[in-house]
Amino acid sequence: MKIAIAQLNPTIGDLSANAKQILDAAKQASQNDTRLLLTPELSLCGYPPRDLLLIPSFVKSVAEELSNLAQQLPPNIAVLVGTVENNPDAASKGQKPLFNSIALLDGGKVQQIFHKRLLPTYDVFDEDRYFEPGYQSNAFSLDSLKIGVTVCEDLWNDEEFWGKRNYEIDPIEDLVNSDVDLVVNLSASPYSVGKQKLREAMLKHSATSDRVPILYANQVGGNDDLIFDGSSFAFDRAGEVVCRAKAFDSDLVIVEYDRDKQDLLPASTVPLAETEEGEIYSALVLGVKDYARKCGFSKVVLGLSGGIDSSLVAAIAAEAMGKENVFGLMMPSPYSSEHSITDAEALVNNLGIKTQKLPIGDTMTAYDKLLEPLFAGTEFGVAEENIQSRIRGNLLMAIANKFGYLLLSTGNKSEMAVGYCTLYGDMNGGLAVIADVPKTRVYSLCRWLNRDREIIPANVISKPPSAELKPGQTDQDSLPSYDILDDILDRIIHQHRSPEEIIAAGADPKVVKKVMKLVARSEFKRRQAPPGLKITDRAFGTGWRMPIASRWLRLN
Repeated sequence: MKIAIAQLNPTIGDLSANAKQILDAAKQASQNDTRLLLTPELSLCGYPPRDLLLIPSFVKSVAEELSNLAQQLPPNIAVLVGTVENNPDAASKGQKPLFNSIALLDGGKVQQIFHKRLLPTYDVFDEDRYFEPGYQSNAFSLDSLKIGVTVCEDLWNDEEFWGKRNYEIDPIEDLVNSDVDLVVNLSASPYSVGKQKLREAMLKHSATSDRVPILYANQVGGNDDLIFDGSSFAFDRAGEVVCRAKAFDSDLVIVEYDRDKQDLLPASTVPLAETEEGEIYSALVLGVKDYARKCGFSKVVLGLSGGIDSSLVAAIAAEAMGKENVFGLMMPSPYSSEHSITDAEALVNNLGIKTQKLPIGDTMTAYDKLLEPLFAGTEFGVAEENIQSRIRGNLLMAIANKFGYLLLSTGNKSEMAVGYCTLYGDMNGGLAVIADVPKTRVYSLCRWLNRDREIIPANVISKPPSAELKPGQTDQDSLPSYDILDDILDRIIHQHRSPEEIIAAGADPKVVKKVMKLVARSEFKRRQAPPGLKITDRAFGTGWRMPIASRWLRLN
């Protein structure tokens, strides 16, 4: 039996277009004598639909589209489609109103419905808000082959692999005990650095320990702050990869199950990314491309300072949108160094993007005169410095509004963490492209980008980073060096370490306490920031739920 994995890029809520993707994949697969097609979790409505699930008409439309799709499929192929299903016992038993489900479509009808059993409620996941877990083990027979069905998280509870059990049940264990011939998993697993290696290690363990082939179909594409990398794959009973789909792109891969061998046969296998930098860059390009496309933007605008952050974002944007659709605005002030202009111009020439220069010196003078009566007798400080950034932010927003461009914010994760960014200034934008990329990683990405030819001007990488908000300023006037800062931030944000633990690891106590306070004090800024593309397991986005009015990090 031939089984195909359709690695799809759905748009949340675009039911007809998503159904067409499934139908097109089914037609293509059927031409290759494929009997079963796998699609990702919630492939019909897109993942994550979030509070669209609270709208009854949305859920009704999903059901109607599913029925229509079943009737349109080629007659010789069965398809597993991710969908939502009403829970008939919700009111009488006090349960959640919906199931996160998989529908088996075959012969023009919905033949069976399977419900996701393990519902994640950590990081960006909030499935318990909407769904009731399934209570039955999921399997079906197709041409005398018994196939076990799991949905994303259902795979992530192998006690032997993790050393603990996060849920009471293990759906894989239940399926193996029921003597299935193979297991399929339909996922919408968001990307983070190195996650694919973890997925494959986990499924390799399951395949070898349970002696069962496993096929994994993952969603691809960007949906808001989340990026889905695809990279669908399959393992045979010996734990060998027999196929792997493309990363960060739609794909269709076909693998054959040999009944005599009771195993999957080798098929097309795309290699994994060679470097983390290449993987991250591809993720960010896809994130920008899909965010713009799915929100209806064809062009983007960003400020070009001659610094490394805006240079990296411009390079990502040019690849994601096409160089002709990127507009870079240079806004020099009296504090801008000569190299800021020349470096920005060199970047523009390397990328071939459109640009314009709008000097802001006269505007800064106008602000100074307007505020002079109020600011008289005070020292020049952060308030005056931030005016420069806010002038630039207003100009960028004006251009975005006037021409219908998507404004890209260029702040990195290190800045977002400690508040080294200006509300209503450089934080303005519709998408924060590198908000989950620490400053040290920004540098490594730019060096990686220059591996074959110069894209980011060499001086941008070598010069000391500076916001240039006053004469001779560098970032390290206010912050520790970025290698020290990023190490401390990693321990705070990702490892949840206490000040005492970080100091015990060798960090300067004064620096640790300062950084802790900056992280806590900047929470209100992060709450007002544009959505940022998630590439780590702990991003300042939907999975970050820290209080603003809190004194824990300030005092500890």
